[in-house]
Amino acid sequence: MSDASSYALLGKINTPADLRRLSRGELAPLSVELRRYLIETLARVGGHFAANLGTVELTLALHYVLNTPEDRLVWDVGHQAYPHKVLTERRTGLESIRKQGGLHPFPSRRESIYDSFGTGHSSTSISAAMGMAAAAKHKGEKRRVVAIIGDGGMTAGMAFEALNHLGSLDLDVLVIYNDNDMSISENVGAMRRHSASVMQRVSYLQATADGKQIAERPARWQLEERIDPADNDSADGALFESLGFDYYGPIDGHDLTSLVEHLEILADRPGPKLLHIATVKGKGFDPAEEAPITYHGVTGFDPVTGNMAKKPGTAKAYTQVFSEWLCDMAAANERLLAITPAMREGSGLVAFAKQYPERYFDTAIAEQHAVTLAAGMACEGMHPVVAIYSTFLQRGYDQLIHDVAIQNLPVLFALDRGGLVGADGATHHGAFDHSFLRCIPNMVVMAPSDENECRRMLSTGMRIDGPSAVRY
Repeated sequence: MSDASSYALLGKINTPADLRRLSRGELAPLSVELRRYLIETLARVGGHFAANLGTVELTLALHYVLNTPEDRLVWDVGHQAYPHKVLTERRTGLESIRKQGGLHPFPSRRESIYDSFGTGHSSTSISAAMGMAAAAKHKGEKRRVVAIIGDGGMTAGMAFEALNHLGSLDLDVLVIYNDNDMSISENVGAMRRHSASVMQRVSYLQATADGKQIAERPARWQLEERIDPADNDSADGALFESLGFDYYGPIDGHDLTSLVEHLEILADRPGPKLLHIATVKGKGFDPAEEAPITYHGVTGFDPVTGNMAKKPGTAKAYTQVFSEWLCDMAAANERLLAITPAMREGSGLVAFAKQYPERYFDTAIAEQHAVTLAAGMACEGMHPVVAIYSTFLQRGYDQLIHDVAIQNLPVLFALDRGGLVGADGATHHGAFDHSFLRCIPNMVVMAPSDENECRRMLSTGMRIDGPSAVRY
């Protein structure tokens, strides 16, 4: 068991107030200790891993500059908030994370005053932060509000709905776009291509004489040059600037000096602004940097070599049954197309994506779009299969009713994680699918009792000329 008291700096930190007593020079060595503490602890107890290594410096900088919990931090895709938990009175509880009676795997308002908003699904942070800022303004309270979105969260429509609204209002919200080019899998889509092109351009500029000269300027001096948004003609942030945001970045999300200096200025700037930072998922642990998908969530590993703990032999999981059925059925039925909202690994689509790449569609974290995409395919004679966690289908309920069921279109929903899922907690329980599916007209709902029945029900769903769901 890790004894945090053996860490020279981390052992002194129980609250963000303790952190703010440190000198700036102590932040970098503290980040080394915090990252090592995460690696050693999660190697034993498991949990979300790679994403948290990528937010160590950002978390330290935020709590160092802001007066939390009075200032509000809203974490998106909450599996990147373990460093936040460690710094906010829950360091010794990290051993219990994702266990009965232990720490929640995501931010939880019931768990800590520092968790200003509960998170389980993605892309909610900007909307929530905007609501907090609007309430503070209405009450005449002066506080800073920051939304941290990334790890795939910026691909969802809800994030852009919030950006569109926030950019039109006079609310003091800082959005931090934590760009690591990943969700659980690699990010997909045009937004991802835009971010990649920005990073390539910045890398090129830094390799030139002019770029080096710019990079050597103090971060505060660079920012003060751009105090007037009218002077900012950067093409990098054109997308966000067109929505009404002052855009800054991209900057290195692992450079604590730069992060602190940027946050000191931007946190007090009025109006909506966006800081674009580049981070590495799995930062500081070579195996996780090289295989961030594998190390997204872990059950245990060697903290030195990274070798994963071997799982005891178990019966074939329903996800594997679905994966094998999908490939077999695709070989026999050319009408089958498969869709997933950014859950290729979790929903068992890895093999299908490799064997039938032209028939595989990853919509990114966009459940509503995934369901209506399937409806459009079905209108043209296809029989799409939407592989989605039960809890995530809740986000596409309106589309399920209006776009699929009312039109009686042949779409098969393969609902993984039906029922109670244990370690991931209430936000991930597939506890409502039976209730909300059975009341929908034209919908056939099936629940297998074993692996063989699962295959048979999936095959039955493909023979139904209308919507169907198999939940397991």
